[in-house]
Amino acid sequence: MSLFSRLVVSTLPLVPKGLVGRVARRYVAGETRDQALATVRALNEIGAMATLDVLGEEVRERGKALAAVEEYEALFDAIEASGVDANVSIKLTLLGLKIDEDFCRDNVERIARTARGHGNFVRLDMEDRTTTDTTLRIYHALQPRYGNLGVVLQSYMRRTLDDIAALPAEGANVRLCKGIYIEPRRDAWKGYETVRHNFVAALTKLMDRGVYVGVATHDELLVCAATAVVDRLGLSPESWEFQMLLGVDEPLRDILLARGHRLRVYVPYGPDWYAYSMRRLRENPEIAHHVIRATLGLS
Repeated sequence: MSLFSRLVVSTLPLVPKGLVGRVARRYVAGETRDQALATVRALNEIGAMATLDVLGEEVRERGKALAAVEEYEALFDAIEASGVDANVSIKLTLLGLKIDEDFCRDNVERIARTARGHGNFVRLDMEDRTTTDTTLRIYHALQPRYGNLGVVLQSYMRRTLDDIAALPAEGANVRLCKGIYIEPRRDAWKGYETVRHNFVAALTKLMDRGVYVGVATHDELLVCAATAVVDRLGLSPESWEFQMLLGVDEPLRDILLARGHRLRVYVPYGPDWYAYSMRRLRENPEIAHHVIRATLGLS
């Protein structure tokens, strides 16, 4: 990260929450389920699929974790009733992973069971390195039982190629992304080009193994690499997809859709939008720079 970017990021905590909220409309579908479904309908109309995420993480209260489970159960009902093309993504620390692993696994199982009843799918999001082993352990325990779970692997983690080798022989479904958490060098590749290189290596290994991959990137080089791997392997369009974040590089999204690629947009919603929005701003110092200038009354 450049000196300018570090300066911008360090200044973000001074930005008023109301101003962050105005920027958040780009990345967050709203606070309510109905607002999120309206966003998904608009995406479906242009040919994109969606994955819905109830915002929240690092929960330490069982009641809040159980409330999130209930929201996901209601969300599956709403998806089916509305007829939108969407599945869901879940963060395990929202579901009590930092409280008790068994409690969290029970909550994930409850969501997986509800999803199966609706013929739907659940993606287990990946968080920082302290959750990797437990997230994969819960995925490996429940996927054979329900068959409708996917997981996320991050190309900046040194362990990712080993984690691919440990995936189930059949039915694995992986979202591959670069990764956003700040991790120590012993655990994560640090060079920008190195992370890109490992992304392509991981993608190739996944597709060689017949894993359904959600190629989650806004990096045009990696988009190009993904299409090259697909072409070399002769994969069908139904055996993989691109994935992008709501509000990020919409021109690239539209290009990929126009070329007939399956593409899914990550649609977060809920009252806990602030932490998510601040993370998006930290990842994009250019946008954060404009927000800080507005805070200071500069043009």
